[in-house]
Amino acid sequence: MENLLGLLRIHVHRGVNLAVRDVRSSDPYVVIKMGKQKLKTRVVKKNINPEWNEDLTLSVADPSLPIKIFVFDKDTFSLDDKMGDAEFEIGSFLEALKMRLEGLPNGTIISRVQPNRQNCLAEESCIIWTDGKAVQNMVLRLRNVESGEVELQLQWIDIPGSRGL
Repeated sequence: MENLLGLLRIHVHRGVNLAVRDVRSSDPYVVIKMGKQKLKTRVVKKNINPEWNEDLTLSVADPSLPIKIFVFDKDTFSLDDKMGDAEFEIGSFLEALKMRLEGLPNGTIISRVQPNRQNCLAEESCIIWTDGKAVQNMVLRLRNVESGEVELQLQWIDIPGSRGL
């Protein structure tokens, strides 16, 4: 891990209007992948608007790798059903961190990322200075499915002794 830049904490807030995969509902959970790392949220039973409110933390060594999100419906007696996927890059978030913004007032917008054909953003995503940290809230529109969005928040954690940003 000598190439470690730091940690990316991803707060998986909630899903909105997810696809129905069981009778009238679904049992969704989220899988986040970056390179060889794979993290999962808990399953929320019978809910197409689940609130996970879970923090998942990735070790970032190569910031050019995309972060991939997959939503699944947990099934007991068969393979879990796919409920869509999305991906995003963290380049603009890391660029904002490099600005060394200590001392900014809470709520200052550092940068805005617009939805486009190359990303899965459902709406503009702002990088905001909050409580001495840069955070990025994002709403990702799921692909390869009839409906659904996932709301996330990114926060960077520096590690003493890592090569840093």
